[in-house]
Formats: sequence, C-alpha cells, structure tokens
Amino acid sequence: MSHHREAVKTDKAPAALGPYSQAIVAGNMVFVSGQLGMDPESGSFVDGGVRAQTDRALKNLVAVLEAAGATVNDVTACTVFLKDMNDFVAVNEVYAQYFTDVPPSRAAIEVARLPKDGLVEISCIAVKGQE
Repeated sequence: MSHHREAVKTDKAPAALGPYSQAIVAGNMVFVSGQLGMDPESGSFVDGGVRAQTDRALKNLVAVLEAAGATVNDVTACTVFLKDMNDFVAVNEVYAQYFTDVPPSRAAIEVARLPKDGLVEISCIAVKGQE
C-alpha cells in the first residue's frame, strides 16, 4: 500500500534552509518543519528578542498550516526548541495567544544551538478535519 506525500510550500513563511519541505501532508496529517522567528521577506530574524521571535515563528507556523489546508485548531502536537530554558515563561505567554481553545500536546527542549543562532524553533503535527 503506497502513501501519498505532498510537499507544502508558501512564501508567507521562510523558505527551507536545507533539503527539507516546509511541511509534508500525508493523508489528513500535516507535519510542519521547525519554524524560526525569521521574517519571510527579509530572511532575517525579527527584532525584539525571544518574545518577538516566538510570535514570528508561530506566524510562520500558521502560514504553513494554512498552505496545507489546516489551522491551529487542527494541531495535535508541538515541539518547542529553546536556546535558553530561562525563556520558557516568555515563550509560553506568546504561545498561549495562538492555542486558545484546546492546546495541543507539547514538548519544550533546551538545545545547545538552533539554525542561524535563533532563540526559538517550533514544529508541529496537525490532523485536518477534526471537529
């Protein structure tokens, strides 16, 4: 049995920085690659520290979800990678503004380094068509 996989591409989020897709749709599932706090037009990180980067990363995540025909309400799991776990509270305050209904499951992990030396990176899995 073969499974159809479709790459998602949108210019409303930064282009992939390597040999990967912004997201993959497989059936009704959407697997969104890690999103950084980069402006999709300039390709640079937004100013304003971890809160601003978290907000931009989540805006990028939403743009990729929308390009895949999904919304934040379809998100079932998120992974948040932090440069510094001391930013956990600040990241949560911004994150909570995006997941207001039933928040998805989540892991938050401090890492030694993120691509382009970002402060936060967020990936997710969504299941389309849940009501």
